[in-house]
Amino acid sequence: MPLIRLLALLALAVVLSAANVASAEKLADWPKWRGPNDTGSSPLVDLPTEWDAEKVLWKTEFSGKGCSTPIVWHDAIYVTAPIDGKDALIALDADGKPLWNVQFGGENPGKHRNGSGCNASPTTDGKHVFVYFKSGTLAAVDLQGKTAWETNLVERYGPDTLFWDHGTSPVLTQDFVVMARMHQGESWLAAFDKATGELAWKVARNYETPVECDHGYSTPVVIEFQGEESLLTWGGEHLTIHNAKTGKLVWSCGGFNPDGNKLWPTIATPVVVGDVAVIAYGRNDRGIPRLHGVRLQGEGDVTETNRLWDRDDIGTFVPSPIVYQDKIYLVGDKGKVTCFDPATGKTIWEGAFPKHRTNYYGSPLIAGGILYAPREDGVVLVADIRDGFKLLDENDMGESVIASPVPGPGRLLIRGTSTLFCVGK
Repeated sequence: MPLIRLLALLALAVVLSAANVASAEKLADWPKWRGPNDTGSSPLVDLPTEWDAEKVLWKTEFSGKGCSTPIVWHDAIYVTAPIDGKDALIALDADGKPLWNVQFGGENPGKHRNGSGCNASPTTDGKHVFVYFKSGTLAAVDLQGKTAWETNLVERYGPDTLFWDHGTSPVLTQDFVVMARMHQGESWLAAFDKATGELAWKVARNYETPVECDHGYSTPVVIEFQGEESLLTWGGEHLTIHNAKTGKLVWSCGGFNPDGNKLWPTIATPVVVGDVAVIAYGRNDRGIPRLHGVRLQGEGDVTETNRLWDRDDIGTFVPSPIVYQDKIYLVGDKGKVTCFDPATGKTIWEGAFPKHRTNYYGSPLIAGGILYAPREDGVVLVADIRDGFKLLDENDMGESVIASPVPGPGRLLIRGTSTLFCVGK
């Protein structure tokens, strides 16, 4: 081989290698809506804090309204959105260009101003992407866009009676994809084989509660409990732990609404630090917050023994808490920000975003000590929380943002109701 040709090939190889490295650095794996560890936080640093929605790295518009959080796996982005009135899963590359889409049956578009037919966020095990829609469709799609299986939980188990739109996302255990339905009527937790979609187990989860307090929108959390893979499930005014292999109830804690208040659905998903679960309840949006710390140990009904602390002065109704460096961070529905110790419930510091007439619906993100909080009017507020609270920026996306921000190296994915934005330096 002539020397000049050899040198040319080597130069091309270096260029291609550099391109592959650059591509690999565009996005970081984020396989479910609250991140790999269900914390809502990331160790990534040097993400953007200020941007112009008209001058982003890229943006991709969808043909219908969606509120789910995108996920990322190996530089591919997976997001649910309707296409021509049908539920759909859309795959994009790291530059926002479409790779493929899979369409299912007709969408149920929902009824809440901040809802859609695809509120549930997808999740992946690296082999398939699992999706659920308000229409009842639960499906597994491989990473090339081929549907492995599909079923409809509304047709199988009846419609949900939730007052607002469905909110619970599918979660993955070692063997199963798990869905929860908590509403007025037959409530349940069910596991389906990831490979075939066949029902593995389904357990009833019914509790007598005041009006609407049996309605649940939170997502179960996979934990290890007493050496077993388990599902921590919050709803119906009870926090429960189920064996992931069998669905068997092994632990239960109640007593979260001793005064019998009405119209307290469960929305915010619990977070876990060590053996402590933090539960946000009440109606913080109406000035009635409740916050609870519960020890995850023992067995059976632990209502009288495992409650560590309770607070009625801070809380969150819709945005889920964040775990960052073993502390809990709350963004309240009106923008109050609190950092506290999960073991004691004691406040470490408090801050607040500027007052505004609109609430916070999307669950916030912390990346590298920077807090990103989307407000329902589409403004993403940014604060440095490494040493207390310091407001940095307010970034208007120009459309409502209900989904959670997704971090990447030097960039963020922000999903508006009709557009996916990638902002970065």
